[in-house]
Amino acid sequence: MLKAVKWSESLSYSTGSNRDPIEFYLQALSNSKSFDLLLGYFSSAAINVLSLGFATFISSGGKMRIIANNVLSQEDKLAIEAGTSGKVDPNLIDLSNVKALRSRLDDYSCHFFECVAYLISEKRIEIKIIRPKQGKGIAHYKNGVFSDGENVIGFSASCNFTAYGLLENLERLDVFLKWDNNRSSKFIQSIQTDFENKFSGSDPSVEYLDASDIEVAIRDEFGNKSEQELIITSHQLLYRKRNLLENNTLKGLFSLIESKLDIIARTPRFPYSSGPREYQQDAYQNWVKNDFRGVFAMATGTGKTITSLNCLLEEYKSNGHYHGLILVPTITLVDQWEKEAQKFNFQSIIKVSSKHNWEKDLATTLSNAKRITKSFVVITTYASFVKDRFHKYINEFPTDTLLIADEAHNVGSPSVLNKLASFPIQKRIGLSATPKRIYDIEGTSRMETFFNDEEPYTYSFSMERAINEGILCKYYYHPKIVSLTPEELAEYFEISKKISKFYHPGNDNIESNEIVQKLLLRRKRIVHKAENKLETTIAILKDRFAEFGNLKYTFIYVPEGQTVEILEDDEETEENIRIINQYTREIGKIDSTIYVNQFISGMADRDEVLDQFKKGNIQVIASMKCLDEGVDIPRAEYAIFCSSTGNPRQFIQRRGRILRTHDDKEIAIIHDLVVIPDLIQSDKTSDVYKVERKLVEKELERVMYFASLSINPFDTERVFSEVCEHYDLNIYTIHNNLKGT
Repeated sequence: MLKAVKWSESLSYSTGSNRDPIEFYLQALSNSKSFDLLLGYFSSAAINVLSLGFATFISSGGKMRIIANNVLSQEDKLAIEAGTSGKVDPNLIDLSNVKALRSRLDDYSCHFFECVAYLISEKRIEIKIIRPKQGKGIAHYKNGVFSDGENVIGFSASCNFTAYGLLENLERLDVFLKWDNNRSSKFIQSIQTDFENKFSGSDPSVEYLDASDIEVAIRDEFGNKSEQELIITSHQLLYRKRNLLENNTLKGLFSLIESKLDIIARTPRFPYSSGPREYQQDAYQNWVKNDFRGVFAMATGTGKTITSLNCLLEEYKSNGHYHGLILVPTITLVDQWEKEAQKFNFQSIIKVSSKHNWEKDLATTLSNAKRITKSFVVITTYASFVKDRFHKYINEFPTDTLLIADEAHNVGSPSVLNKLASFPIQKRIGLSATPKRIYDIEGTSRMETFFNDEEPYTYSFSMERAINEGILCKYYYHPKIVSLTPEELAEYFEISKKISKFYHPGNDNIESNEIVQKLLLRRKRIVHKAENKLETTIAILKDRFAEFGNLKYTFIYVPEGQTVEILEDDEETEENIRIINQYTREIGKIDSTIYVNQFISGMADRDEVLDQFKKGNIQVIASMKCLDEGVDIPRAEYAIFCSSTGNPRQFIQRRGRILRTHDDKEIAIIHDLVVIPDLIQSDKTSDVYKVERKLVEKELERVMYFASLSINPFDTERVFSEVCEHYDLNIYTIHNNLKGT
């Protein structure tokens, strides 16, 4: 870093010589992590002149602090005001994208000043404006300090930090290396002490000004020449920057830094300058200790994706390359994981699904990886993974490939487990908020065996912790009991009677029986699409509309007519479409001002729908399972769950979607429609009482899991008091049992 730079032998830089002050600034910036500048006049045009060095500095996490006098250009004043007031697009630019940043800093237009304002808002540039308390003078310092985190250098210059100061004037700059001698060390210490004293606001000799107090330098041929150098046109700047190339030393330096920028552009890194959070580091260490295998059981919204990709990043740091294979449930998630991987700056990303032409790229990449060190990331849906077309390549993956299985419960399905029987990849991470597979004890066991893990798993991050730490928002929970129609009830109890025949003394655990599993799933579908759920949903929405006059930010999980184990998300059944059409039609009838939209699989405009929902133009979104895994809807604050049926994975994911935080959202409200069988037909003398008691107990576990973390947990007791009395269940016992698991 700084100590490795070949500084001028005389430690002096002069305009017009072979060692120009610009060379010093470029070398120092591209090898530093912090830059403190105490000066007189400042112009952001100097940042434009040094854009090559600043792009390297900022993209590497560098932060700059400036103390300057109160005379600036009009553009710089506006940029400071915008940056300090927060009136900047928060998504203006990805600071880790070094090429895009370089382009912005090179372009001396309104986009350049937007970028400066953004850097100020992100506190990558901090500016304090001062003037003397006594007299009419101005601050006129011209020195500063660079640090790479270990080594420090200081400088004292004749030039202001302006474009003219760097490009036009005859200037001199002297450098002091802290490790060089005692005099240099003392000089740097004095600069640092003076800077910290002024920057902290504790210097009694200066007055600290707001951006509104900045004096603007006005173009005037008779004006102050020092102020005049703050004003430069894009044409003038471009002309002077071209003249830099006449200096052969600077030509070589530009090429050297350009090469460094190319390396930065290709090098994987954590996407946030703050680095991985402590729990993400803990997850990695636990995974390593578990022989590079394990399940990350993390609540929706706690960053499972980033936590697992950080493990791949650590693999790169250890090995100098990375090989990743990522399994996801849907095509939407293939694209979403690609975006997340790109944030880490991973290259050679191959997407595998029915919508991508992938085979040639995969075959070429795997072939090259055998001969040379070739990094890559392959992202595939489970549906494509189990097909022979993909699986014929599985033995071609390098032995150090890291498998990341998103929504890892899918690994427990028979079709996937069949392909994993002789799986060669040893480094494995399973991601899920709910690793357990409903009604599939054996599948869960085999999934856990595959990842060499079991509860409480290699790393866990509970929803309760996420809510307490503000990662997810707090919520009110309102369960509503829904009855079956007479026709549904008859079919329901016919199935319950068949299930009851499998009960006998000493064998209460009948769910592992294949016939019982099929019967339970048949009964589940009746509950799932119960007709009375629609009537209850409309009643809830009418009450809300009467109170607020709109249904903004309302999200409804509509029951699916049919559920399938592994689908790519361009598949939807006719029955599902019929049901969601019915719901959206009835919601639209509540009032002509309500704009309701569906969010279903295969939609071409899904991003636009979510954007319009966020803006409030679309008031209600009705969706099915396609939002269960991986799609963020942080603006949703009022939700109705019509389709939760005891599947822990489903309801935990859905609750996590609704609890995503948003700046304009304080709490969420969840209505949960709970189907309870007819109490008369399941009296204590009936054949089905024991079967129904177990089902109701399971439903109440789900209900109490919702209620226990809500703001209003005791409301649930009132709603289910009669049900609990009928089945001799204690809702607090269920709650305490949940807390102990």
